[in-house]
Amino acid sequence: MSVSPPDPPEGLHGPEHHLHVPEALHGPPPGTGAPGDATTEQLMERAIGGWRGLLDGSLPAAVFLVVYVISDDALGPAVWAAVVAGAAIAVLRLVRRQSVQQVLSGFIGVAFCAWLVTRTGRAEDFYLPGLFINVAYGSVLAVSALVGHPLLGYGVGAATGDLTGWRRVPEQRRAYALATWFFVAVFAVRLLVQLPLYLAGAVEPLGIARLVMGWPLFALAAFLAYRVIARARAEAPVPVEDVGDPPGDLLGERPPA
Repeated sequence: MSVSPPDPPEGLHGPEHHLHVPEALHGPPPGTGAPGDATTEQLMERAIGGWRGLLDGSLPAAVFLVVYVISDDALGPAVWAAVVAGAAIAVLRLVRRQSVQQVLSGFIGVAFCAWLVTRTGRAEDFYLPGLFINVAYGSVLAVSALVGHPLLGYGVGAATGDLTGWRRVPEQRRAYALATWFFVAVFAVRLLVQLPLYLAGAVEPLGIARLVMGWPLFALAAFLAYRVIARARAEAPVPVEDVGDPPGDLLGERPPA
């Protein structure tokens, strides 16, 4: 009586299921840039904390400006109102169970601006740290793009689990460089508009410019970056390295005697 060979494991019938080890055991390799990769769609969320992060960061500055105007340029009430707004945001972030680091960094930033104003007595100094932040972020991003290592590429690469795979694809390298320049342009435009207002001591125009050029402008850059990066990752994905055929015993096959 002849003995039929054992059936292959379920899910591996037929030549179309002769998979490489990473796919058969762990699913498709992460970070290939294939269409539908959720990480690309979450770029803005990971980069800027989502829409809530943008709004939370703008609220204390808006409160400072509004109270400063309605109190007839009274510095004390404006400073305390901004601090209270920052504290309220910190509490809400804790309720939303966000990281303590994010909560502390947001509140410390507002508190430092308030402290600086109380030391100098100049209302426009509430916006001075923001100018330095624009210089720092813009410079770092610009240098990274100029030397061929755009930071957005490493940010998305880290999120996908493939830190440097995108560098093997010229289309993706160009996309990440262009996306990085979008954000450099945001920081540069902010400085070109806001620095003269700060030097002139124009508190109200400076506060309005800070709000108008805050999250709306940043969101525009993030949207443009998302479109460029998503298209490059879809049209020119990172090639999956061929690791060869898996050993027969991993697929339920016995090696030849």
